[in-house]
Amino acid sequence: MENLKIYRKRMIPDECILLKDDVILEVTDDIIITSWKTLKPRRDFHHGYSCYYLKLGYKISKFYREDNTLLYWYCDIVNYDYKEEDNSLIVTDLLADVVIYPDGYIKVLDIDELAIALEKKLCSPEIVTQALRKLDGLLNIIYDDKFETLSAKIENWIK
Repeated sequence: MENLKIYRKRMIPDECILLKDDVILEVTDDIIITSWKTLKPRRDFHHGYSCYYLKLGYKISKFYREDNTLLYWYCDIVNYDYKEEDNSLIVTDLLADVVIYPDGYIKVLDIDELAIALEKKLCSPEIVTQALRKLDGLLNIIYDDKFETLSAKIENWIK
């Protein structure tokens, strides 16, 4: 997957953006690891790393403030669509997210947006079912104290 182009696709708002400035650090059949800076300047976070788990349907990201201190881990529930003809990966955000703060506090976000997307027919019931099953799998990993099995891929690049 040399010269791979990664796109971030959202349902709410409806957008598909080429992540042209992300740096791809590693690609295997199972994962893609990137480093990145925010697309637009923000006060709350500045840069980070992401690991796309292609077979699990997660994107695990480590968010940093500008002073390089950890803000939190952000876990997106996603679908992947690889387009061989132009060597692109479209990463569709399935709206449900999990945030893990440095103190261990865990917050699940945007389940309401998943319901709105279904009501507005922005996605199918099958997509909602996939998202909820992936979310359940991720939460089980976190609650079983095995998140390091996912975060280690990024941590290995940072060391």
